[in-house]
Amino acid sequence: MGVGQAQGDRVVVIGGGIGGLTAAALLAHRGYEVITFDQADVPGGCASTFKRRGFTFDVGATQVAGLEPGGIHHQIFAELGVPLPEATLCDPACAVYLPGESAPIQVWRDPEQWRAERQRQFPGSEPFWQLLHTLFQASWRFQGRDPVLPPRNLWDLGQLVSAVRPDTLITAPFTFSTVGQALRWLGLGSDRRLTTFLDMQLKLYSQVGADETALLYAATALSIPQAPQGLFHLQGSMQTLSDRLVAALQRDGGKLLMRHSVDAIHTENGRPTGVAVRCRKTGKRWTEPANHVVANVTVQNLVALLGDAAPASYRQRVERLPPASGAFVVYLGVDRAAIPAQCPPHLQFLYDADGPIGENNSLFVSVSHPEDGRAPVGKATVIASSFTDLDRWAHPADYGALKQTYQDAAIAKLSQFFDLRPEHLIHVESATPRTFARYTARDRGAVGGLGMRLSTFGPFGFANRTPLPNLWLVGDCTHPGEGTAGVSYSALTVVRQIEASRG
Repeated sequence: MGVGQAQGDRVVVIGGGIGGLTAAALLAHRGYEVITFDQADVPGGCASTFKRRGFTFDVGATQVAGLEPGGIHHQIFAELGVPLPEATLCDPACAVYLPGESAPIQVWRDPEQWRAERQRQFPGSEPFWQLLHTLFQASWRFQGRDPVLPPRNLWDLGQLVSAVRPDTLITAPFTFSTVGQALRWLGLGSDRRLTTFLDMQLKLYSQVGADETALLYAATALSIPQAPQGLFHLQGSMQTLSDRLVAALQRDGGKLLMRHSVDAIHTENGRPTGVAVRCRKTGKRWTEPANHVVANVTVQNLVALLGDAAPASYRQRVERLPPASGAFVVYLGVDRAAIPAQCPPHLQFLYDADGPIGENNSLFVSVSHPEDGRAPVGKATVIASSFTDLDRWAHPADYGALKQTYQDAAIAKLSQFFDLRPEHLIHVESATPRTFARYTARDRGAVGGLGMRLSTFGPFGFANRTPLPNLWLVGDCTHPGEGTAGVSYSALTVVRQIEASRG
């Protein structure tokens, strides 16, 4: 057992993504009896990896926030007593290429260097960036005091109120504001270069552009790359994050069963009593009892797992959500000669409006570092992803042809920057929403959470505390959103709520 005395509290965690593993490891460390089920072959969910011909590819997430002192991963790993993964800072965090331009906008980590870059790139926009900075500073201090958003009982409300300080009130007038509105207030709404840049960057984090993204969320998302925070590139692969969480979980007596699907959550008198488990290898089925169930799934998956036990109002709210996004990802193993000199670790390009992928759809690219463990000597990995409409992949007339069209378009775009002549291409593979649905079991292969619109951000989003007592939701559908740092904060909130419910 871990450090606590909670032998009577048995927790089942559904899903071994970073959010589920973080919750499981923390609960086991605090003394709970924990068993985690995941239907995949390896843990980590969208932050896991796979290997091909000597290359290691990150499945989805390719960069990490929260490793700096005081960051969420730093905080959690310190409690668990395990070392942080080795990582290097991404500087610049991203090189963004606007349409028709050969020189990128470099998102530098140094605040003064980034200030000079944005003033050069977007003259007259400094009032907007100063507004973001002011909102970020207040929001970051508020978030550091561990509020619970949205609150669902008196304990949650107490945690929220105790996190509020006079400076938090600076953010209040902007609670119902979008980035697009702020740009128009400041007379910047007609600056096409600025709005294009913001649309490209915000869609990486919020799935929607400036006109729809909540301003308070954007203030944080666009400020995280700068010191003293930052984005990190893990040595080895993204898998090291989940591997260390698994090691902590098992050290403290918790269990992780891979290739085991949870098909239903059983309830009695409005509370979860256990889950229906199926071993994918043997077909064996059984019911695993639980006092608490922590679901590291999408809200759509949660409703499906509950079946008729899902409250009607909760089900209806999920059904009214705007469509989620899927991802199309190309994984390339290349000769190092294909990579330009001084290539940034992350790049972003905008597809041509008249191309097959669609207007205003960007391609986010991650390139492995020499000797970072992802490629053999003299080789490199290039991973390029773009959002895609889930409906387009549901029942295409020819799935293979559609996949090939997307792959060809991605490689053609990448070839404008990388030297992808045939002799430099060693391995080519791509993933669609169908691929993500198969390997992560997320509803229709959706990625990235719910999108940070006003209706789903912060106090207006889905709570970790579901309508059923002792049934908890973690992951990118809850506050503060997507990314390994976001889902880890979500997991920590659930752990605190479970501890509080124990009294």
